[in-house]
Amino acid sequence: MTKDVIALTPRMPDVWALMTSLYAGGSDLDLSAAAEGAVVQLHGPGGRPLVSVESPVLVQVPGEAERLLGQSAATPYWWTEARASTAVPEAERLAGVVCGRLNALLGGSTWPPGAASTTVVDVSAVPSAGSGQPAVDVVTENAAVVLIDRPVVALTSWLAEIMRTAVVSRRSLQIVTPRGVRLTPAARTTLARVPNRWVVQDPECGYYDGLSGAVLRWRDGAFSPAFAEDGTAAVAPAFTRPAAGTSDAAPEGTSEGTSEGEAGEVPGRQLIVALRTVHRADEHLLLGGGTEAAWKALTGTAPAGWGTAEPVNLPWSPRQLTDLARERAPEPTQLLVVGTPDRPAMATVRVTRTTKGVEEDTVLTIGYAADEHPPLDRIEALADTLVREHGLRTMLTSVRAARADLTTAPRLEGPPLPVAFTLGPDDVHTIGLDRARRPPVEVRPKHLGPTPRPALHYPLGDGTDPEAWGRLQQLTAHLKGDHSRPSTPARQG
Repeated sequence: MTKDVIALTPRMPDVWALMTSLYAGGSDLDLSAAAEGAVVQLHGPGGRPLVSVESPVLVQVPGEAERLLGQSAATPYWWTEARASTAVPEAERLAGVVCGRLNALLGGSTWPPGAASTTVVDVSAVPSAGSGQPAVDVVTENAAVVLIDRPVVALTSWLAEIMRTAVVSRRSLQIVTPRGVRLTPAARTTLARVPNRWVVQDPECGYYDGLSGAVLRWRDGAFSPAFAEDGTAAVAPAFTRPAAGTSDAAPEGTSEGTSEGEAGEVPGRQLIVALRTVHRADEHLLLGGGTEAAWKALTGTAPAGWGTAEPVNLPWSPRQLTDLARERAPEPTQLLVVGTPDRPAMATVRVTRTTKGVEEDTVLTIGYAADEHPPLDRIEALADTLVREHGLRTMLTSVRAARADLTTAPRLEGPPLPVAFTLGPDDVHTIGLDRARRPPVEVRPKHLGPTPRPALHYPLGDGTDPEAWGRLQQLTAHLKGDHSRPSTPARQG
């Protein structure tokens, strides 16, 4: 398992500050670089990996420390992560000293509180066995397994790099956490992709899948479902047990048991808008317009920041976003977008170069407390704006009962319930207007956009009616017909 310690400093850790901190274990430690120089590793005698320190990240987006660590920090600040291997007891204290010395030199704070120290750690007696790095705990032919113990697992650059390495090596990424840990939307999306898996430690059954609830066993070098005698996958009782029924909340400052605020919590709601836009690929292209329009329509403000990993560190800038996607083309670009701290909102954006042009697949999720109502009355107007100004192909809007802070706990969540589906003018034209506006269900679409070549907006429900799924399935089956399949909306969580 690894233990993380994070230094949040108002000043940039320069080379001198980093070297002073890295030699907290004495001059006998060896240094090496990994991830093209983005990670510095401390090694003990015989090359034993002790601590990895990532390149500092300048965070200019308010609310990221609170969202991911539950700890406030005034922006801008520098985020420096030290990751210690728990295979060596001294390594965790060494990580705390690395961050503690950074704080002593530069100011700021350390997470978790109390982890910082400035006392030199004696690592001279560390056994020499072992090699590699403390990033991945177990590597087999089938899986890369990482053990994480922090309140919220985010899609950090470190975790994204491990995922890319696992994909290249044809391994699944399996994250193992205690039961009280939660996932950010970005981390959830990553672990929901087959064959990745979120493995939750549980005293009752051993391990279970945090997204499906399936009881897991270690077999053939990976965690896989344990099947009952009738061939069905067993489901962990902890996964289906209501949060209000738990009584094993951990002491403050730990992640064992239930997460903070979980016991007895009334679930909020999440508004999910999955949209696809297509643009002509030319020198005038500016991406992010559809995402920004949706954000403003539903929250009243523009996005606060964007980036390729968490913490999201860059102020919102469609121009910079476009430049990055153009630089990476023809390879796709995965981006994260966050809102202001007063309204939980996060989007994943995938930019892809295709024969149709440049496609943006955006899934925007906005959180609301139990006593708040998502602004469903704004969806139709938003769809019209996206059709007229941003090349909308499809948009699926839905609502689900879930945490207002957008994180996912390892418990059963109901599926999103459809509210509306919008089909852009190009697909309406391909299918045929007469057919598209006469679905075999009690749904009467509304024309949006220019009259000669309209889009169609199909109301499906109010976000509480399970029958809306049936209407959506009948609608999409009708629209497919014998014609070319219309563009499908971006996948929702």
